[in-house]
Amino acid sequence: MVLLASSIPVARHLQFHARAWPAGTPPLRLVLLSDLHVATPGDSPAHLAHVVRRVNALRPDLVLIAGDFLSTDEWLAHPVDARVATTPLAGLRATLGTVAVLGNHDYSSRGHARQDRVAAALASAGVTLLDNGAARRGPLAIVGIADADTHHDRETPALDQARSIGGIPIVVTHSPDVFPKLPAGIDLALAGHTHCGQLSPPLIGPILTGSRWGQRYVCGIVHEGERTSITTAGLGTSNLPIRLGASPDLWVIDIGR
Repeated sequence: MVLLASSIPVARHLQFHARAWPAGTPPLRLVLLSDLHVATPGDSPAHLAHVVRRVNALRPDLVLIAGDFLSTDEWLAHPVDARVATTPLAGLRATLGTVAVLGNHDYSSRGHARQDRVAAALASAGVTLLDNGAARRGPLAIVGIADADTHHDRETPALDQARSIGGIPIVVTHSPDVFPKLPAGIDLALAGHTHCGQLSPPLIGPILTGSRWGQRYVCGIVHEGERTSITTAGLGTSNLPIRLGASPDLWVIDIGR
């Protein structure tokens, strides 16, 4: 199946039983988005606004976004102002808000101009941006680790801050390459970046994974000991505005006791 960049994402569901969930605390619904890539043909602000409406219909308690708000340095990408690209996110309706990290396309190759613009745009849209830090949301400590693909990831300060604020730690990051570096005690880790290969022909699988770990974390759920990790296919595309065998998706995670 060939899918255009503007295809509606598949909603994938997981019920996650947190070992340390406080007794008497109702479950929460998390929605994971990634790789919006506004600027690639088909991945327009109007398409993102449609996705936002679909997310709201899922009645999330918390929305987590794993980066790549823009598409940059690609031959088919056209310039889109960061504020224009992210304005539809202001329409998200989650009781505990929206928390995000940046992806490799959101960083400048030199200096901080691009990430500063994206950070300011997200703040205007009401999105909390974590840059190797943590934020408490209900019983959860959301640990936002910056992008490993561009070597911005710093796990130690993010995890230290999570311990200081308390709560059940959940890691959100852009590249799944962070996963093997996480310590015990992180039972749920979320990422994007790989697009599930974007081009994944039958019998062959993903042609490119974008991960130094190859196929290990390229797509979906991976269980390793006590930890569950999820790599979402994301919403948008890179370079070519098509997908083959790797549908765009978002994840709905119901977490509780």
